[in-house]
Amino acid sequence: MNRREQIVATAATLFAERGFHGVSVGELGAACGMSGPALYKHFASKDAILAEMLVAISEELLREGRARVSSSVEPRAALTALIDWHISFALANKSLIIVQDRDWASLPADARERVRSLQRKYVDLWAGELRRLDDTLTLVAARARAHAAFGLLNSTPHSAFLPEAEMRGLLQDMAARALAL
Repeated sequence: MNRREQIVATAATLFAERGFHGVSVGELGAACGMSGPALYKHFASKDAILAEMLVAISEELLREGRARVSSSVEPRAALTALIDWHISFALANKSLIIVQDRDWASLPADARERVRSLQRKYVDLWAGELRRLDDTLTLVAARARAHAAFGLLNSTPHSAFLPEAEMRGLLQDMAARALAL
């Protein structure tokens, strides 16, 4: 992990625990083993750290989602692969889910628009596969199903009480049922 990645990972943990506005640059620097002002060697501002954090994870979700779909021969397999990927993300990135949910308004406007654009593409990736599976679904209905599944899968910061393997199985089963697979 390079220094920028370390700063982003540490910031995700601290922001999830105390909120974006509850963490000072000095505290973030100290948690990374440097002074607060030394962070400015790597990022222009604390806002820039938040932006990189949320843009990068949105890019990763879309990139990996596209890879999963392109390696699947039929829509049911693609959706199963998307569910598996999103569960892996959600179980490994509870802090990022909390930060995005709670600190969305603190995200700079340009980064917020970039994240929204990436998220729309990710939703449409799922919606497209849902419509391939059931051609009676409208795009709006398919998007609603995808969002409902994300709500379930992104509940992990609040619902992951079981050992990870059991939680994964539970989420896979519930998401498949929610998407009518």
